Amino acid sequence: MIAGFMKIKKDCWSIKEQSVFLKVIGELLTQGYSLAEGVRSSIYYLPGNKKEDIMSVLGSLKGGNSFCDNLIRLKFNQQTVSYVYFAEKHGGFAKAFKDASTIMENRLRTLQQLQKIFYYPLFLIVFTLILFYFVHQVLLPQFSSLFLSMNLEINLFMALIIGAGKALPIITVSAVCSVLSLAFYYFGFFRNKDALEKLRLFAAIPIIGRFFSLYYTHVFSLQLGHLLQGGFSIYESLIFFRDNTQHAYFSLAGERVIEQLKKGERMEQAFVCLTFMEREFCRILQHGQENGKLDRELLFLSHFCMDSLQDNVTSLLKKMQPIIYAFIGILVISIYLAVLLPMFQLLNGL
Repeated sequence: MIAGFMKIKKDCWSIKEQSVFLKVIGELLTQGYSLAEGVRSSIYYLPGNKKEDIMSVLGSLKGGNSFCDNLIRLKFNQQTVSYVYFAEKHGGFAKAFKDASTIMENRLRTLQQLQKIFYYPLFLIVFTLILFYFVHQVLLPQFSSLFLSMNLEINLFMALIIGAGKALPIITVSAVCSVLSLAFYYFGFFRNKDALEKLRLFAAIPIIGRFFSLYYTHVFSLQLGHLLQGGFSIYESLIFFRDNTQHAYFSLAGERVIEQLKKGERMEQAFVCLTFMEREFCRILQHGQENGKLDRELLFLSHFCMDSLQDNVTSLLKKMQPIIYAFIGILVISIYLAVLLPMFQLLNGL
């Protein structure tokens, strides 16, 4: 027991390393390896600085500690820990590990897409704003004074840049006030709300709120479906949810639904208290009970929600990129014309 809890190295496990670790173990489990053998073999697929951590996991497993406890100790992603927690209940380690690995890979891929979409435009925006500041503060005042002395009218693009320059401090102050207001709301109110209320508020956010709803419906359906497939009843499964103290969302959701069931509510009605879930969830519960295939229905719903989530994220990213570039293009063209047109006007006025 003591050997199993040897000191963990301070090197944090990246999302990619966590994904590889679980993927290798999941693949080996499907080939007949034991959990300990899978953990030992994962050493060859991860950087050398993870060897000590992996050996500590082996010692811990031999000492009688659960694999989930080891992931908590290694500070793995909280969602990943929940996958393993439920896998230890329904026994589907190989499938759960592969599912957790796929989820992390998708998350990493999405982050990389976001980096590609935002890094270059962000550089362009910063560079354009610096150029805008120089034109507004140095060139346009000189052009304006010349136009006044020669009785020439200021062109549309000069007026646009001058107006934008005057509005910029107001926009900046408004943005700072908004950030401070959000920070005050978070530390004063939001942080003290329970996990389900936080998710309800997240799900109510326009556009991105649907992402939260789809993701948590996917997770809940997947874990509940696996537990039912493993032979547990709905009530026993909810007990496992309630006892998952590492994830407040699961724990509180299980507790609330159990309370509703004790009041005599039908099962599909008991889950209505989880207001951030997709509407289809309760319908699937009712349909699954009627046809006797609730576990399959929930597993299909979980995959459907994940596919929808990935499609929605991809669609949003595709829409955002041209909007960002259009904004940058309009700003650059306006600056260019605000500088170029006055020169032609001055030449015509001579």
